[in-house]
Amino acid sequence: MTHTASPSATKSRTATDAKSRTSAAARPKTPATLTPGGTESENHPWKIQLVDHPPRFESTYFQAAKKAAHKILAEMSDDHDLPYGPRPSGAEHWEMHHGGSLWVKGASGWRMYRARVGIEWSMQFCSDPAKVDRLRQEAAELIDAFPDTLPALGELGYKGAEELLRTPITDADGVERWTDSLFNACVPMSHGNHQGILPKVPGEHHYPWPVKGADFVRYEDFQLWVNLPDGTHGAVAPVDRRGSGDGHVRLVHAPEGTTAGDTLAKAQSLGKMAVFPANSTVALQAFRQQIEPGRRTATGSLVTATTPRRGGATRP
Repeated sequence: MTHTASPSATKSRTATDAKSRTSAAARPKTPATLTPGGTESENHPWKIQLVDHPPRFESTYFQAAKKAAHKILAEMSDDHDLPYGPRPSGAEHWEMHHGGSLWVKGASGWRMYRARVGIEWSMQFCSDPAKVDRLRQEAAELIDAFPDTLPALGELGYKGAEELLRTPITDADGVERWTDSLFNACVPMSHGNHQGILPKVPGEHHYPWPVKGADFVRYEDFQLWVNLPDGTHGAVAPVDRRGSGDGHVRLVHAPEGTTAGDTLAKAQSLGKMAVFPANSTVALQAFRQQIEPGRRTATGSLVTATTPRRGGATRP
């Protein structure tokens, strides 16, 4: 299959623009470990209809779960215990994400693990009770390994935890109860990390977890989220370990239906990587806190910023 694009689209959107303003001397060569596989570019417009959201209410299960989660969070330290970023301040508040929140209490205090699958509120309506019951069994096995958990939850007022873990899920009522329980519905996140949209903060609801999750483990001076040549936003990762001197970056997320998104999908279907060269605007954004101002390539030794900004919470 051949993918084509208009001359103007090719000029402005391909990662390897033949008319790059970067001089030939500054243009790094593709390292031997990266085998060129051609470029892809195309236009794929799409539309979506917006309709009114059906009425939603907070179940008594969710109200009880949130109350318990807030009490747990109040006992956790700000330095290392909180699972996803700092405690909200000012007008902000914790938002509880239905992401598979398995809360346990061990010798060092409260910890949250994530279930194999988290059930978003709207997804309960297509959830098979037998498959949800497997999640219940897995949660019970984990929590049983932390015998202080259920007594501690009882002290916090979450009285139905043990019954919830021991009762097989066989129907829609059971699915609803599990979906809005402490063991699914209470992953604490800031508004941005929960529902945010680029160019400000990427939220888990709108960006794939395998990429979004990197926000919580990446080096602070690496810019995960970047502006793409087609005017949209995406995410990139280095192609080699820190200190390698390789400034190429691999495209790991791009909006579906865009030039970059179609290129990424094509690369994946061929078993290849979609890579931006080290002198591209994308690579320079990604490594901007690790290179000297004015440098025209990310290849070479990097300089670690003394006061790196939190890239996951700022405009790329």
